[in-house]
Amino acid sequence: MTRLRIRHETLYTYERPVGFAPHRLLLRPRDSHAIRVAEAVMTVSPPGDTRWLYDALGNSVCTFTPAGESTALSIISELIIERFPAPLADIPVRDPQTATPIVYSPTDRPVLAPFVEPATEDPDGILLKWLRARVGSPHEPALDFLMRLNRSIRDEFEYKARDLGAAQEPHFTVQLGSGTCRDFAWLMVEALRRLGYAARFVTGYLFSPGHTDVRGAGATHAWCEVFLPDLGWTEFDPTNGLAESEDLIPVAVARLPSEAAPISGAILGDGGEATLTVHVDVRPADSLSAAA
Repeated sequence: MTRLRIRHETLYTYERPVGFAPHRLLLRPRDSHAIRVAEAVMTVSPPGDTRWLYDALGNSVCTFTPAGESTALSIISELIIERFPAPLADIPVRDPQTATPIVYSPTDRPVLAPFVEPATEDPDGILLKWLRARVGSPHEPALDFLMRLNRSIRDEFEYKARDLGAAQEPHFTVQLGSGTCRDFAWLMVEALRRLGYAARFVTGYLFSPGHTDVRGAGATHAWCEVFLPDLGWTEFDPTNGLAESEDLIPVAVARLPSEAAPISGAILGDGGEATLTVHVDVRPADSLSAAA
């Protein structure tokens, strides 16, 4: 078991005072057999009403409505979690459903259907052409193919950090040859859906102890989950070529990237020029107290 401290700071500033509509916060990891939230503190300014709920996918959601007007909105989430890693193990392929093309059981299909249907267009066939060049033998085990595709995205595309903006359309990422973690995650999700896999978009945090070659640390991170027979939902991080890594800390899952934004909401009034600053720090829980 690994005990980690996560501090996620978000600050919006405005030229003029503004009011605030309700904001949707996805900042608390989902408790599971792999992660337990030991402590959770959220500090907000200006203060306001908060309400916690679980959405249709089981994500822990906080609805926050800041009171009054202000030239700044600050949201700081501080967590201590316990991580119980379960590395991806080699599983012998005995069932043809674990080879490509993937086949889901009749009981799983209705549940997985929303995550199998692609959500984006590929007007010029750019994404499909790229994907076809990476599909191997129909007898290749699904896990082998997924690991290969995961590494392929990591090796072929240039990583460029981008704090603002939605995830790029997958065909545009292929055409551009570069992107950030949410672009690579969305590319893998939509590519796999075109092959009949159930895949969903994941946001969360990345623990990178001393790894200078890890991409996406110091901010919120995004990756892909794929549902496999006998393995269930399995994590793949195409930004770093990771699979079921103990360094991935999931917070929310969604069908679309826009549904998994850590913070979403609106202001009331004209605030003029606005700025956004985000900082994420993930470290062993004992390190802060030792340094004090």
